[in-house]
Amino acid sequence: MADSIDNPPFQLAMEYVRHTGENLFLTGRAGTGKTTFLHTLKACSPKRMVVTAPTGVAAVNAGGVTIHSFFQLPFGPLAPASQPDAGAGPDAGPQSRYRFSREKIHIIRSLDLLVIDEISMVRADLLDGIDAVLRRFRTDGRPFGGVQLLMIGDLQQLAPVVKDDEWDILRPHYDTMFFFSSQALRKTRFVSIELKHIYRQSDAAFIELLGKVRENRMDAAALAALNKRLDPDFAKDNPEGYITLTTHNSQARQINEARLAALPGRQRRFEARVEGEFPAYAFPTAAELMLKPGAQVMFVKNDSSPEKLYFNGKIGRLRSISKDVLVVDCPDSAESIAVKKEQWQNLKYTFNEVTKEIQAAESGKFVQFPLKLAWAITIHKSQGLTFDKAIIDARAAFADGQVYVALSRCRTLEGLVLSTPIESRSIKSNAVVCKFSGAIEQHTPDERQLQEARREYQLALLDELFDFFPLLRRLLSCIKIAGEHKTILAGDLSSGFSRIAESVKSKITGIADKFTLQRRRIAKDTENPESSPLLQERVGKASGYFAEKIESLVVEPLRTVSVETDNREARKALQKAIETVLREAAVKLCRLNACRSGIVFADYLNVRARSLFEEPAVNPAHRKTKKKAAIETIDHPDLYLMLKQWRSARAKETGQPAFTVLHNTTLSSIAAGLPATIEELRRIKGLKGKKSKTYGDALLQIVAEYRAKNDPPASETAAGPS
Repeated sequence: MADSIDNPPFQLAMEYVRHTGENLFLTGRAGTGKTTFLHTLKACSPKRMVVTAPTGVAAVNAGGVTIHSFFQLPFGPLAPASQPDAGAGPDAGPQSRYRFSREKIHIIRSLDLLVIDEISMVRADLLDGIDAVLRRFRTDGRPFGGVQLLMIGDLQQLAPVVKDDEWDILRPHYDTMFFFSSQALRKTRFVSIELKHIYRQSDAAFIELLGKVRENRMDAAALAALNKRLDPDFAKDNPEGYITLTTHNSQARQINEARLAALPGRQRRFEARVEGEFPAYAFPTAAELMLKPGAQVMFVKNDSSPEKLYFNGKIGRLRSISKDVLVVDCPDSAESIAVKKEQWQNLKYTFNEVTKEIQAAESGKFVQFPLKLAWAITIHKSQGLTFDKAIIDARAAFADGQVYVALSRCRTLEGLVLSTPIESRSIKSNAVVCKFSGAIEQHTPDERQLQEARREYQLALLDELFDFFPLLRRLLSCIKIAGEHKTILAGDLSSGFSRIAESVKSKITGIADKFTLQRRRIAKDTENPESSPLLQERVGKASGYFAEKIESLVVEPLRTVSVETDNREARKALQKAIETVLREAAVKLCRLNACRSGIVFADYLNVRARSLFEEPAVNPAHRKTKKKAAIETIDHPDLYLMLKQWRSARAKETGQPAFTVLHNTTLSSIAAGLPATIEELRRIKGLKGKKSKTYGDALLQIVAEYRAKNDPPASETAAGPS
């Protein structure tokens, strides 16, 4: 992080992202190192992150994916009323037509940090759409599903695009279309940090002039100083190395085509090779590159070779053309540059099933010479580029920040030429943006706030580690489902689940509440909980205690539960509920066992993510074993199994379903009552009529054989329910 050594805001922002859970808006003028920050973060962050951007080109430049493709959101307006609730499930709401793959859901569930580059172009409704997807698939009702946001951009540059008919739909829900009007973001606490050191320009007077343009503070003197660079006829002489910045695509295309046509010689065409998925809107240069010797070109990629002979935005003149090599002369290069085809990757985030990590994998490739015609380019496409010489035509500027973006591409005022005068009305900025930007400087966090945020983040992770109420809630769900189906379940499963829940309350959640108070008393006296030996010792002991209790009080009892019912839907619902408990237990055990010697938060983040994919000790819904599980909620389970075997044989003989012979509940009542006579048998529900005559003798014989082998005491013999 060499760039951060003498750049305190850079370092402060890095610490906030890496060591706190705070959402962060990172801003700064053009050329202050926002892109450098992102690349540095990707190389050193312990958090699982996904990088997104609003456009294809921005996503490729940031080494990420587009917002719309990753979150599978439509391009139209996203009114908040159309967003499903987090608790509605993955298939809820009007967006259910966008089916998320299992891999995408795994990525979202294990995400710690979401990076959104070029946030100035992200509309408020799109940010709320992201919030809805994250909450839904993480089943977490907190804004953005509890994921930390890093939003990078300059609001004084390019603004979000919204059509009039779209704004008519969205106006009732939003004050503005800027990201900070997002309803979800307003529910969060986020900090803003501005990078102030400008790397692109070094001249103080030019930097001051750009600042006035950016913040719409232009006075007559500043406007006059800027317009001294006006020379309407300058471009007519085809000056070497200058690029014209225009407001519209048609202008740039017209200039490039005219200048190319005016050159002597034959025009050559170079077609790009596209492999896999690489959408046309993300192409970094033309798929069909039309060139002639003498053409002014711009590099659109940094040199991938060790020599680093060119960079994105460097301008030169095409000296010669061959099939595989283009030779370019640049004013600041002593020797000609031999340019070969380069490749760009279209990335796709994947989930590694082995390592349980998020990985950026190539989904497509674009192979072409890293050049484009460079007599002209649009201001929009120049964002992020740096030019030594530029002709600016901003007479048709139509968007907020457009003039500032154009002027700030230049390193020096001397390298800038205006083909049309800059008028004060052309310098547009949004009053709401100016107010929001002004508040950033007044509320920039300091080192003390960073330490407090870091401390809160560590304590929040500890609270989450020792929060066992999700486990208890899932057990209560089992009790509820068992109670709803009590009449068709063999045995009293509801009572069995209740006993487990009571044990969890008394020996896990109750103890955890007391430990929370103890933990907070210890943490109260330390700025950095991770460095407290006493807290680490208590966390280690508590992790061991709770892990053992979850294993003995929850996992072991549920491991042997068998759902006995003839109702398929009831069995499926209860088995799923039991599996959910065991999955929650597996998550907790993975995290607790990793902290038996204390907690290192950077390592814990990885354990925390991996734990989401731990397999439970037993999967009741898909258990495949020849050995019968114990049926603890049924009296005399061996007799019950003997009765089930008889019923299966009888059903096979008659060719009818087993439950039409006798229901499971009837078999469990026989096992519980141990009837010795036909009268006792007839008192059992399901055997009061014809079935007692049909099956009575066979059933009494099975019971008698069981009694003879096991000799149950008289106190266990009951007449059965009436």
